[in-house]
Amino acid sequence: MSLFAALRLPQEILFGVGQRHALASVASRTGRRALVCTDARFAATPVFAEMIAALEAAGIVVLVHDQTLPDVPQDTVAVCVEAARGFEPDMVIGIGGGSCLDMAKCASLLLAHGGALADYYGEFKVPAPVLPVIAVPTTAGTGSEVTPVAVVSDPDRILKVGISSPYLIAAAAICDPELTLSCPPGLTAIAGADALTHAIEAFTAMRRPGDPELAQQHVFVGKSDLSDQFALHAIRLLSRSLEKAFVDGADIDARADVMMGALAAGCAFGTAGTAAAHAVQYPVGALTHTPHGLGVATMLPYVMTYNRRIASADIAIVGRALGLDPTGVEDDATVADAAIGEVSRLFAAIGIAPTLAGLGLPEDRIDWAAEQALGIGRLIKNNPRSFDAAAMRGLVRAAYDGDLAASAL
Repeated sequence: MSLFAALRLPQEILFGVGQRHALASVASRTGRRALVCTDARFAATPVFAEMIAALEAAGIVVLVHDQTLPDVPQDTVAVCVEAARGFEPDMVIGIGGGSCLDMAKCASLLLAHGGALADYYGEFKVPAPVLPVIAVPTTAGTGSEVTPVAVVSDPDRILKVGISSPYLIAAAAICDPELTLSCPPGLTAIAGADALTHAIEAFTAMRRPGDPELAQQHVFVGKSDLSDQFALHAIRLLSRSLEKAFVDGADIDARADVMMGALAAGCAFGTAGTAAAHAVQYPVGALTHTPHGLGVATMLPYVMTYNRRIASADIAIVGRALGLDPTGVEDDATVADAAIGEVSRLFAAIGIAPTLAGLGLPEDRIDWAAEQALGIGRLIKNNPRSFDAAAMRGLVRAAYDGDLAASAL
């Protein structure tokens, strides 16, 4: 089979301790009037004040919107845009967790093209470039700083919805591990587990023939030679340091590994896409109001087990990236099983709920959750093993009961 690869990334990615101090220089090359999207907690910190002062010292006029909420409720984007329109920004800077970065992307979209967010739901609905976005993450998980996706919550829909377009990729991503030092253990765990799920689902995603129209018609095209490299790098870093960062949040080396892992995972799934663990999380998260990263991580071992029949070789490669089989003598089936066990062990060590029941999913909503998950075609089509209604119900039931073996059926 001939090689095929696709990759869409920011024009500039800066990573390392202290790189936040490059923000003013990067912004100066981008524009002169910046809308800054963050949340109330981070806006009150000295480090945020320092970053704003540096922007202003560089001659950049700044308008701060510090009311970003988790999951970006749709109407809050309209409020931000209405307040900023008269300011006439020529760039948008997102500083904060994934929701702050998604708010920046959505604001840049509406400031450039108008209309309502619902006009752009789905893939390739953004008609042209948006205002340049500079993404400065303060958590290590979503990878939004490098992906073509913005996720919002819409009161008219049960599930969160996404806008997917290469135009939403940030112009620049500035990733400074020091910004994650204030993340509490629980957030560190959930964000890092989200990143590991991104990496494993991207690496084990469906591989499609390299039709020249594939990447022109789909934002997410399945695994490829380039996305695989980023995914494996992420798995190696997160496996060696996520638990360390959870236990000791002041370990800057572990923090750097986890942030780089989240970044690399974003580079992987931003083109490859994710699959069934994410599909199930959407309805489960809507019912239980639990964090996205927690839901996808809870599902991951069950989805890996379900996919093992088809993707044993890829899951074995994941296992070796996790540090298993260092001598390379074990067969793929054995290493694949060990990989699933190691993911389960790691997630248990950092406090990830092992079952959907533990997330609060009502038992009488199992069938509904399965039906909704099966309907998320952009994710289900990416899964290496196909689903029908019975298979999805079986997977969700197994994850509810905590029966890993049953998810293989």
